[in-house]
Amino acid sequence: MLGLGWPELVIILIVALLIFGPKKIPELGSSLGKTLRGFKEEVNHPSDEG
Repeated sequence: MLGLGWPELVIILIVALLIFGPKKIPELGSSLGKTLRGFKEEVNHPSDEG
């Protein structure tokens, strides 16, 4: 996973918690999930645009 171990992931999560606050983290995770889902869907079924 991009060469990141558990200590690095914990540090990233702590920094994100400090920057965004505990109330904003679930909202960010939800929007990230929707974005990734849309990207995956578009890769699997590309539209005829472009």
